[in-house]
Amino acid sequence: MKKLVPLIILLCCSHLKAQQPVVDPQISDFVKNANKDSLRANVEKMVSFGTRHTMSSTTDPKRGIGAARNWVLAKFRHYAKNSGGRMEVYLQNQDLKPDGKRINKVTNLGNAIALLKGTDPNDKRIIIMSGHLDSRVSDVMDAQSDAPGANDDASGVAAVIEAARVLSTSKFPASILFVAVSGEEQGLLGAKMLADQAKNENWQVLAVLNNDMIGNNTFDQTNKGEKPKLRVFSEGLPAIDTEKAAAGLRALGLENDGAARQLARYTKETGERYVKDIDIKLIYRNDRFLRGGDHTPFVNHGFTAVRLTDWFENYDHQHQDIKLENGKQYGDLIKFMDFDYLKTNTEVNVAVLANLAKSPQQPMNVKMAVRELTNSTALRWEKPEIGKVKGYNILIRETSSAVWTEKIFTTETSATVLYSKDNFLFAVQSVSENGNESLPVIPQVSR
Repeated sequence: MKKLVPLIILLCCSHLKAQQPVVDPQISDFVKNANKDSLRANVEKMVSFGTRHTMSSTTDPKRGIGAARNWVLAKFRHYAKNSGGRMEVYLQNQDLKPDGKRINKVTNLGNAIALLKGTDPNDKRIIIMSGHLDSRVSDVMDAQSDAPGANDDASGVAAVIEAARVLSTSKFPASILFVAVSGEEQGLLGAKMLADQAKNENWQVLAVLNNDMIGNNTFDQTNKGEKPKLRVFSEGLPAIDTEKAAAGLRALGLENDGAARQLARYTKETGERYVKDIDIKLIYRNDRFLRGGDHTPFVNHGFTAVRLTDWFENYDHQHQDIKLENGKQYGDLIKFMDFDYLKTNTEVNVAVLANLAKSPQQPMNVKMAVRELTNSTALRWEKPEIGKVKGYNILIRETSSAVWTEKIFTTETSATVLYSKDNFLFAVQSVSENGNESLPVIPQVSR
């Protein structure tokens, strides 16, 4: 991180010190354990089911989405053996009636889930990693034709399965839910089913990482010397209480500091800390232009969720019938996959999941004193109720900066920094003994 001002000006109190990123060796080992051959085998197996269309067969043992989701569940159960009994594997499902839209017959909708339970019984936080199991061809209602869906979205599901394998032996305070959802192409149906359950049962969903098309980098080869890029989409305004929330954001100049934007920044910082060969790009919209993904139902319920996806979409190999026209091959085939790129993006997910799951809860009641006009900024907060805390990072950036550019560490629960609240933005995050940071909390004003 570049310094905003000379260090001597930063440290107005003896308990403050500039903080460099801390690399947790356990997380580094998890990241290194992601395996390209395992990812390739996962994609090949999913493609072998012919089609994974949401309305394809759920009873055929070899073809259709039923066979595919049963295979995912079997993979989860195999890795659950490494978890010491903490990984619960199950199928969340319901029968859908024709809806006059993209469901034209009674359809059994099923999400394959593996829940790796946290070790702290008092820590109810859940971090979700998702990909969508279903696939399609040009006609979204065609449930019969071969729809390999190699990148869209066998890549995301392969990453979910591989992350479950890598982290199955972990013992983190918080829980991680790995899910291959169905019904994405028919209207985000499986993700909505899961988000509705989370809302109705008051799950403490800390973050959702939705991975959709993360395995095709061949469209990004114009600048050979550059690192491969991964997009992270995040919403700006919260989807609930929008009018009231928007007024508060406008008043404080926090239009770019909602919870999803904080998760996106966290994903970029943590991902690039542990994975060197990646350039994570923050895209300031909930999803691609006028489109949506499986994180959207969570966003609509007020949960913190982002989408991870390829830098460019290659439309010759997305939502296409398999065909050869004028010498050009169409279709979402394995031969257009980049498994080194998929491995790198899987590593990013592993790093973010592990760092979040090892972190303490966020600091509570973070406040900024505004009673007096001053060019310094006084902050205070309270220790989180759950998690062992070594200290706290005060995060600082200029209002025009996309990412936090300064971290100041303190073991106290208050600090005054010589930065004007007119020109800079602030947040506070809890830090564990191993340097694992919570998501940042933007201070509220205190008069």
